[in-house]
Amino acid sequence: MSVTTSDRTVFFQDMGTIEYKRAWDYQESLLQKNALFKREHQPQKTVNHLLFCEHPPVYTLGKSGKEEHLLINEKMLHEKGIAFFHTNRGGDITFHGPEQVVGYPILDLEKFFTDIGRYLRSLEEVIILTIGEYGIKGDRSPGETGVWIEPQIKHKARKICAMGVRCSRWITMHGFALNVNTDLNYFNYIVPCGISGKQVTSIEKESGKKIPVEEVKAKLKKNFEKVFDAKIEPAPYYLAPFLSTESPI
Repeated sequence: MSVTTSDRTVFFQDMGTIEYKRAWDYQESLLQKNALFKREHQPQKTVNHLLFCEHPPVYTLGKSGKEEHLLINEKMLHEKGIAFFHTNRGGDITFHGPEQVVGYPILDLEKFFTDIGRYLRSLEEVIILTIGEYGIKGDRSPGETGVWIEPQIKHKARKICAMGVRCSRWITMHGFALNVNTDLNYFNYIVPCGISGKQVTSIEKESGKKIPVEEVKAKLKKNFEKVFDAKIEPAPYYLAPFLSTESPI
């Protein structure tokens, strides 16, 4: 399939604050629509999406995760108002919550590059460029997906962005969670990403000041376009059920 610039158009939606399961179901529906086009031998009809949102407090466990990495029981989850889901993404356990930008790219990688490793490194690069605009040097930790600060220094290594994806017929879903002004205390009740002995951080903690979440989203979109050689456009109304004035929760 020959790829043109228009094939790399990515329709953007900011879903606001939305319950995790509702966002997951929506991603799944977009993936399945694209998969159907491919099954029907109409790959030119697949549509690329980029979804941003924040979730009410929730822990999610990936396919390769271990339940013992959740350090509190169901009663404590209920008392603290934290939801919990087993998911079909890769990776272990992580936290999503307010003041954290969660990004869900639903991309047909056959219109970009068919290489999952490259896809993950590209997502990491988007984050590294974005936090770099706040004077924060992001880095990669060998064998550990996501973006880290000082990963080479064992007692200082700290994760600022977790990642976990699913890919079916080269169509992606799930994505990244960048801590902006996130309450990091929630990470005390899990073994983040299943990695013991390493800390979690945020843009706020690293920069020493609260950062407007909308400002971070704008930078993420700009850097996503750059790294993926894509054109981000607002989703048209018929593709954007979360752009109504009605609350998405």
